[in-house]
This record gives sequence, structure tokens and C-alpha cells, in this order.
Amino acid sequence: MHRILIPVLSKLSHDDPAKWFKHVPTVQRVINSSTSRSTKYTPFELMMGTRMKNKEDIKVNEVLHEEYLNHLMHERDEMRNDAKKNILKVQEENRRNYDKKRKKAHQYKVGDFVAIQRTQFGTGLKLRRKFYGPYEVIKVKLKDRYDVKKVGQHEGPNITSTAADHMKMWSRIT
Repeated sequence: MHRILIPVLSKLSHDDPAKWFKHVPTVQRVINSSTSRSTKYTPFELMMGTRMKNKEDIKVNEVLHEEYLNHLMHERDEMRNDAKKNILKVQEENRRNYDKKRKKAHQYKVGDFVAIQRTQFGTGLKLRRKFYGPYEVIKVKLKDRYDVKKVGQHEGPNITSTAADHMKMWSRIT
């Protein structure tokens, strides 16, 4: 409340700042007759047991309400900025921990033969092979992504795009 009191007094004594003290009783009366958000009663009601009978100064009440809202909005913005900083800090920490434990993806070249992992699962696939292959790498994309083309007749898509973590080198047993 004290953070709001000084700006209200400065707004009311805008014409003559040296006489700010003349507005204190009016502001005090408005504050004492304003319902508290936490108690749902006015300070006067809690002290005397009855509602204060006075003519409210509308201008003072509006200025007081405006300053209170400005203060709440400022505090809300500070909390949001603080939360944003905390989120970014945790994200960076999580990224460092993830990168520390992650091994680098294998770099495939155009022309390499690979097997690609089955990514669609359903009933009856439990005993089926986990990888399709062979596939030939036809294009290297950014961020460990590759376009591959089916070589021969086997189950799986003819041309597809896949990531290095869903691929492994094709090895033929002869």
C-alpha cells in the first residue's frame, strides 16, 4: 500500500508539490473506506464494526485504483520475466546434460547401403524384423537427415526420408 501512496499524493499535488500534506487526510479516508482484497472488509469496518459514512472523493479513488493496478501489472511483469529466465536456465541445463550423454550420429555418404528402422507398429508385428533393408542413401540433408531409396524387392517404402538415429549400416552375410 505504501508503494501506491506516494505516487497518488504526487498526482494529487501536481499543481503545488510543496502542499502534498494537504491531501493526506483525503487519501487516508479513501484508503480506510476501501475494501481489502484479502479480508473483504474496509479497515474502518474492522476497527469500528460499522461502515464509514462519508462522501467519497471520486478523483482520489480513481487515482488510488489506477496506481494499485499499475503496481500489480508491474509486479506481474517482473514475475513473468523472472519465470522466463528460470525456464531458459533449466532448458540450457537440460540441453547440456542431454548433449553430454548423447553420442554423435553416424555420418552416412551418398551411395552407402543402410537398413532403416520400422517406425509404424501394429498387431502381429512382434516377430517381424525391426529394420527394412537394404536402402541406398541418395541425398544427405541437414541435421542428420537422409533420403533413401529401396534396393531390390523387400518390405518397406520405395523412397523415404529418415534420421540417422533410425538407420544402421547394411551388412550382408555371405
